[in-house]
Amino acid sequence: MQEEVNQKVVSLSIRTGKLTANVLAKAMKMFLDAQKNKSHQYAHGKQTLKQLMEQNAGATNIEVDDSNIKSFDRVARKYHIDYAVKKDKTLDPPKYFVFFKSRDQDAMTMAFKEFVASNNRKKERVPFKKVLQKYKDMALGMDKNREREKTRQKNRGQSL
Repeated sequence: MQEEVNQKVVSLSIRTGKLTANVLAKAMKMFLDAQKNKSHQYAHGKQTLKQLMEQNAGATNIEVDDSNIKSFDRVARKYHIDYAVKKDKTLDPPKYFVFFKSRDQDAMTMAFKEFVASNNRKKERVPFKKVLQKYKDMALGMDKNREREKTRQKNRGQSL
């Protein structure tokens, strides 16, 4: 069973009067060239709903209120998730649906958890401009005309 999974079997059918090594080599070369030109690669990451449905993996969706899908894209690429975003324009505040392959469901839940956690951290963070303004106000409150104390001591002699 394991050998069948590891090896691929190709069936090649050719019509010839006499099968020689050259004819077989030409047939194999033509077959390999045709396979290179064929596009079996599916799109990865963000894609259209049609491209996602063509992969025949079954799709599930999650409803999202926020429109910051661009920041979600980084997390989705990290977890290698293929997804499509669809906007429902019938509702007054438009809702977004994120469709993904059903076999990616576990990865999608992990990606959403990380995405929500990073958004919460961003909201709790104090903006740098406010921190800078605080220290700027503190600096203005200090005495500007303050000078260092100037005292000189002359100790040229030996001390006991």
